[in-house]
Amino acid sequence: MRIRRSLAAVIATAALAGLGLTGAATATAVTATAATATSPAESPTPGECEKGGGTVDRATNTCRGGTYNGQMVD
Repeated sequence: MRIRRSLAAVIATAALAGLGLTGAATATAVTATAATATSPAESPTPGECEKGGGTVDRATNTCRGGTYNGQMVD
C-alpha cells in the first residue's frame, strides 16, 4: 500500500513540474514575440529590417524580404 502511495506522489509531482515548465516556456515565447513585433502604425528602422532577414531598398525606402517585407522604413 505504501508503494502505491509513493508511486502516486512521484507521478503527481512529475506531472505538476512538467506543467510548470511548459507554462513558463509558453509565457517566455509569447513575451519574446510581443517584444519584437511592431504594430502596423510603426515603421521598422533599417537595422530592424536587416535583423528580420530583409534588406533595405533605398530607391523605394521599403524593406524587401524577411519579417517586415513591403513595409516603409524610417
